[in-house]
Amino acid sequence: MAAVSLRLGDLVWGKLGRYPPWPGKIVNPPKDLKKPRGKKCFFVKFFGTEDHAWIKVEQLKPYHAHKEEMIKINKGKRFQQAVDAVEEFLRRAKGKDQTSSHTSADDKNRRNSSEERSRPNSGDEKRKLSLSEGKVKKNMGEGKKRVTSGSAERGTKCSLKRAQEQSPRKRGRPPKDEKDLTIPESSTVKGMMAGPMATFKWQPTASEPVKDADPHFHHFLLSQTEKPAVCYQAITKKLKICEEETGSTSIQAADSTAVNGSITPTDKKIGFLGLGLMGSGIVSNLLKMGHTVTVWNRTAEKCDLFIQEGARLGRTPAEVVSTCDITFACVSDPKAAKDLVLGPSGVLQGIRPGKCYVDMSTVDADTVTELAQVIVSRGGRFLEAPVSGNQQLSNDGMLVILAAGDRGLYEDCSSCFQAMGKTSFFLGEVGNAAKMMLIVNMVQGSFMATIAEGLTLAQVTGQSQQTLLDILNQGQLASIFLDQKCQNILQGNFKPDFYLKYIQKDLRLAIALGDAVNHPTPMAAAANEVYKRAKALDQSDNDMSAVYRAYIH
Repeated sequence: MAAVSLRLGDLVWGKLGRYPPWPGKIVNPPKDLKKPRGKKCFFVKFFGTEDHAWIKVEQLKPYHAHKEEMIKINKGKRFQQAVDAVEEFLRRAKGKDQTSSHTSADDKNRRNSSEERSRPNSGDEKRKLSLSEGKVKKNMGEGKKRVTSGSAERGTKCSLKRAQEQSPRKRGRPPKDEKDLTIPESSTVKGMMAGPMATFKWQPTASEPVKDADPHFHHFLLSQTEKPAVCYQAITKKLKICEEETGSTSIQAADSTAVNGSITPTDKKIGFLGLGLMGSGIVSNLLKMGHTVTVWNRTAEKCDLFIQEGARLGRTPAEVVSTCDITFACVSDPKAAKDLVLGPSGVLQGIRPGKCYVDMSTVDADTVTELAQVIVSRGGRFLEAPVSGNQQLSNDGMLVILAAGDRGLYEDCSSCFQAMGKTSFFLGEVGNAAKMMLIVNMVQGSFMATIAEGLTLAQVTGQSQQTLLDILNQGQLASIFLDQKCQNILQGNFKPDFYLKYIQKDLRLAIALGDAVNHPTPMAAAANEVYKRAKALDQSDNDMSAVYRAYIH
């Protein structure tokens, strides 16, 4: 294909690494966003999504010239919604141009009518009128140019230059027309792609791997460039894997991004054990993304809903493991995790060479290491993958997954992790994920106790708790977690989103982790005592925010 000249404001099809082309518009990047080094690229905002990205020029095609081709290839619902958003954008832009044209024509007609009623008789008056009409026509011409300048990026450089010279506005400040012609966002579209387009043949580049995203391709998202707001935007899902030269693992910026809705489910049979607050949301998202899932739960009634959604029922953990390729488990604590594997009709009885087991429970490193050893001793493959989040994030498929163990199994779980989480980290050898998860929850639990302490102190000193929340939400501590937990307390609503008894368990295990390496954890120890008091007040099965009640009783 011959090289096509692209410029700011052009509508394009942009290809993100291995993912299918998507309609977007070339826009100015945020001021604090530097252009990646290397080949020429443009900053593109995609329709029907909140995603922005730098796209290399060879991965861009003009929208109109390739519209029919793209529509024939992709029939997905989200793709069609994105195309509809483009057409709506074009209709709005056309409507504004027509409105401006009609206004100019109406003004001309009114002037002509007035001229007919007061046609001059003398030659001098005719000359005056001729000069006046000349000025009017010139002004009208300038007016048309100003209207066109709102979309002048799509015009020639010469016309753009003339429009800028004739416009009285300051440089860098967009005219009103440009502000109005923003890309409409579809409120129902949460993801960017409906699925891979195997038949689409995009011109590959030498630096573009077949499976992984282009190493020169960098994603920059809206949420990373704007000030944080107290609202949760399900923007992207990332897979993060990196190895240092020493061979140990570390975490760096993601080099590939999978967006909601673009997941190709694995053809492996998936098993899932444990349908609690977290497990239920995970299984629901696995099913929604097309995975074949067999479920088991200690309380069998909890399986009914998922059977209706297309899941299969396993009678025992051993049966699930023996009939599935990869079995996930998410249970409450170390004892439950061990019983699930080592107990009667447990996981271990179903393990055969090649069978895979992924434990997503938050437990201590010793427990997960013991489970890994017994699974591997039977020829199985093991991965620990505890998750950071709550019930709402689990339902939304926006968990953060911390994995360690069998690296190949981690990669085999890619589509599953993309379905259930927004980000996945690989942390190396078994035990690392358990330690990291306990540290994360230690910080979260201590913060929650501090929030409760601050709200009660405000109350007893005669200060408004709501005002305290408003102040916090305007400061550096502003977060979804802070706002939601404070709202729970102010409304007296402690419906569990993360059980209080589980955060106390995690604090206890984190303190033990510190003791094992002779590292002091006084803040966690203090918070743990407050949660223990809340448990004594029968708050175990309430949300962790019910720790507030430990301060008022």
